[in-house]
Amino acid sequence: MDSQKDHLLPLHSQDVAGNGAHNQWQSSRSPSPQTSTKPSEQAKLVIPRPPPRSAGAKEPQTSIGQQYAWLAIYFALNLALTLYNKAIMGRFPFPYLLTGVHTFCGSVGCMILFKRGAFTLTTLTDRENLTMFLFSALYTINIAISNVSLNLVTVPFHQVVRAMTPFFTVIIYVVCFKVTYGTMTYVSLIPVVLGVGFATAGDYYFTRFGFALTLLGAFLAALKTVVTNRIQTGRLRLSPLELLYRMSPLAFLQTMLYAYLSGELDALKGYSAEGKLTQRTIIVILINGLIAFALNIISFTANKKTGALTMTVAANVKQILTIVLSIIFWGLEVTWMNAFGIMLTLFGGAWYANVELAAKAKKGRS
Repeated sequence: MDSQKDHLLPLHSQDVAGNGAHNQWQSSRSPSPQTSTKPSEQAKLVIPRPPPRSAGAKEPQTSIGQQYAWLAIYFALNLALTLYNKAIMGRFPFPYLLTGVHTFCGSVGCMILFKRGAFTLTTLTDRENLTMFLFSALYTINIAISNVSLNLVTVPFHQVVRAMTPFFTVIIYVVCFKVTYGTMTYVSLIPVVLGVGFATAGDYYFTRFGFALTLLGAFLAALKTVVTNRIQTGRLRLSPLELLYRMSPLAFLQTMLYAYLSGELDALKGYSAEGKLTQRTIIVILINGLIAFALNIISFTANKKTGALTMTVAANVKQILTIVLSIIFWGLEVTWMNAFGIMLTLFGGAWYANVELAAKAKKGRS
C-alpha cells in the first residue's frame, strides 16, 4: 500500500464451510442388476479444497529468475500507480480518503477472492490477531507521518531523508534479528542513497520538528517493510492475500479516522457541493483503487520472495525512475547534479542486485 504523496471483516479463522461433498473424494456406486444408472446420475469426481495451511508450514524455494520477475512486476505497477496518483491528486486533493479507497478496494477484493477459494485462513491466537492490528496501525501511521512531515520540510529534503530507508532496514535486522551482511552489501547501498540526494537536490528547508518527523517516517517505512517480510516468512508464514485480507479492513477504518481528524471528510462535502465529484471522477478513483489492490498483492509477494532490504533498495530505484518518467511526460527540468544522481542511483541499484545475486548463488552452492 506506498501510494500517497510518497500509498471490517471479522478476524475469524474459520474457512468458508462448503458442501461436505467438496471435502472428500466421491466414488461411483456400482449399479445393481435390477437398476440402470443414467450418466447424469453417476457420481462425479470432485477435487477437494486443500486444508487450511498451518502456521509455520514450509514453502518451496523461489528461483532467482522468479524473484526478479516479481520485482519487475512490482516496478511496473508501482510506477503506474505513482504517476496515476500524481494525476489524481490534482483533481481529488484528499490523500487520506484516497488511501481509504485503496484499503476499501483491498478489503472487497480479498473478500471476493476468499469466497472463491483463492486462499484459506490460518488459525491465529489472540496475540497474533493483536499483531495484525498493530501492523495495520503501523501502515496508516507511516502514511500519516509522511504527510504531516511534508508540510514541515521541502520535498527534496523529504526525499533525501526517505532515501535512508535501506540503512534503517539494515539496522533493524542487525539489532533485532542478529542478521549479518557482507561488506559489499553495505558498500553498494551508499550510491543508492547518495544518488537520491543528488537527484532531488534543490531547496533544502526544514524545521527541527519536521526533520525529526521525516526521520521517524523513514524508520517507520523500514520497520513496515521488515514486519511485512517477517509476518510472511517467520512462524506465521501468512500468504500475501491472507495478510492483505486481515490488514485492509483495519487500515480502512484507521484511514477514515485520519480523514475525519484532518478535516478531509468535511472538505469532501464542499468538494461535492461544488459539483466536482462527478461520475467520471468516481470511476477514475475506483480504477486507481483497483491498481492499488493489485500493487499490494504484488508488493507483499515480492517482499516475501526477495526480502525487505531488496524492497527498500527497489523503492529508491523506483523513485529515480519516477523522476525519469516525469522528465519524459511532464518536461521536468534537471540540472547536471540531478542527472548525476539519477545515474548514481541506477548504478547502485544494479550493483546491489549483482552483490545479492552472487551472495545467493554462493549460499546455494554451500
